[in-house]
Amino acid sequence: MGLTVLTVAPSLVGAQPARADTGQCTFPAKPFEGRPWSLKRVLLDQLWEKTRGEGVRVAVIDTGVDVKHPQLEDAVATSLGKSFLAEEEKGEGAGAAERRKENGTTDTVGHGTKVAGIIAARPSAKTGFVGIAPESTVIPIQQNDGKGGGDVGSLIDSIEYAVQARADVINISQDTAGAVHAGVGLKQAVDKALAKNVVVVASAGNDGQGGNVKRTYPASYPGVLAVASSDRNNERAPFSQSGEFVGVAAPGVDMVSTVPGGGHCADNGTSFSAPYVAGVAALLRAEHPDWEPQQIVAQIEQTAERSISGRDRHVGWGVIDPVRALSEDDRPIDRPVAREGVDQAMPPQPAKLRLGETAAERNERLGTYTVVGGGVLVGVITGGALVYRDWRRRTVRQG
Repeated sequence: MGLTVLTVAPSLVGAQPARADTGQCTFPAKPFEGRPWSLKRVLLDQLWEKTRGEGVRVAVIDTGVDVKHPQLEDAVATSLGKSFLAEEEKGEGAGAAERRKENGTTDTVGHGTKVAGIIAARPSAKTGFVGIAPESTVIPIQQNDGKGGGDVGSLIDSIEYAVQARADVINISQDTAGAVHAGVGLKQAVDKALAKNVVVVASAGNDGQGGNVKRTYPASYPGVLAVASSDRNNERAPFSQSGEFVGVAAPGVDMVSTVPGGGHCADNGTSFSAPYVAGVAALLRAEHPDWEPQQIVAQIEQTAERSISGRDRHVGWGVIDPVRALSEDDRPIDRPVAREGVDQAMPPQPAKLRLGETAAERNERLGTYTVVGGGVLVGVITGGALVYRDWRRRTVRQG
């Protein structure tokens, strides 16, 4: 499921959310007992050798995060949560329910709870599912409710609030559609976040089924890490949006995660690829707090698994490799380079074609002949002398 904020540029009004590529999911649900495929592809013990994301704050700008889920109770910073929805939730009283709405800790859609789980769900003995950065902290920012609430204006407010709340990473699993450009205000909010050393991760969108290639926002803004979806074969998922703005791809098919009220379900979409990458960004931020956002983005892109040396419009620089991103991090880089196992500073040199032997080889060969020939001559002379001696002795005795 991928939330879409529809905008009318340049006024940024008349917006409403929509869902694309929705999986069948009801909640609360039963726990997922095994390990999801998206986590089986990662050696988690090796990934977490250095850090599990402790001390890093990840703002989830979404439909809210349900803190009732056992794996999210300790993962969500309730005191830092915020809701930018104007209307009251129907069916709830004003007391505790209203306060939960104000701090973004209710989620009637389930989308934000799934996103938060992929990033920071705590380990549980009841399931093999766990967040990529299981010691990071989620800042729940409720910007959308799936019922028409939320627009680009509230998205701008949410980004600005995330910066105020000292988020290290912002995850935006939604995009604008129906507009060539989302307007100046949204870009300014993104630029301010980047200037404050915040890593911004956004879903590329789910409008790729017919081979559509278009820009989506905020994913297309410079500095934002736009995430497409990959399948179990590390290929672009059919629904995943393509474009030159795509930075990397990450698992986005049959993505198991937490749902409101407890349990898990599977869903599809770039909405769930983005938090997979945001979790890795949180680990890198914990390990390298002095790295700039562009350096964390470049590290993720450079270490991605790809079938070509450079970048393509389907999966960007490739499918994210979390372990490689955290292990090949000796020094920061400002941008990825087109290479795959080859050091660009020292290109391979072809062997020189030789049609004959060199002078040194010829001298060595002649020297070898001289030594061997001399040894043979000495042997012949010595052998001849011995034969002559024996012949002389026999002749004297016979005489």
